Amino acid sequence: MKRFWDKADVAETEGRFSVTLDGRPVRLPGGAPVQMESRALAQAIAAEWQAAGGSKGQEFRPDDIPLTRLVGTARERIAPDPAATVAALARYAETDLLCYRAEDRRLAERQAAEWDPILDWAALTLDAPLRTTQGVMPVAQPPQALSALTRALEALPAVELAALGVAVPALGSLVLGLALAAGRLGPGEAHALATVDERFQEEFWGLDPEAEARRARIAADIALAARLITLARS
Repeated sequence: MKRFWDKADVAETEGRFSVTLDGRPVRLPGGAPVQMESRALAQAIAAEWQAAGGSKGQEFRPDDIPLTRLVGTARERIAPDPAATVAALARYAETDLLCYRAEDRRLAERQAAEWDPILDWAALTLDAPLRTTQGVMPVAQPPQALSALTRALEALPAVELAALGVAVPALGSLVLGLALAAGRLGPGEAHALATVDERFQEEFWGLDPEAEARRARIAADIALAARLITLARS
């Protein structure tokens, strides 16, 4: 797509903020203008449109405007029916990464040392104690804990659910995603916890360039999700 604007800016109307391109509002695919309550988020979205493509007439890609895409997802897909997104994210708790421990004693000890504090946080803060198991056979989680995690998701606004829609699959863990949203973990910490197994294996077998590139992409997704949450709350 070709960039058709010179200047991206922020406009305020009755306490809500929109992004404009040469004075015209940026609109979602459904036709509604991109609007939000956070000035900081609007400024960040305007900045990505200002940078997209470099200058008028140059090519730009959807990947150049990731915050816009997530806000659009929140507005058009999630806000009309949050229950569908909540249910999809809640299912990750049934097989949460943090609950599955290795059979190798050394790795299992590392997993316990790094993961148990976050599971303890979920139990104490979210009233969601989860069971752990060794190996890959599924472990049934307490229904009360699953319900508590669902309630935690239901309390989040659509834009934060959109952020978790990126972060939770990337992390393989609803608990890590909720800890990220709550500020219990930063994006780098959450990513490090999600890759305990990989980092342990690399200590013995060395770095795999493909795995390293994949981790970098995942880290970028987690950082984007965390940034969106921070900006939306600013």
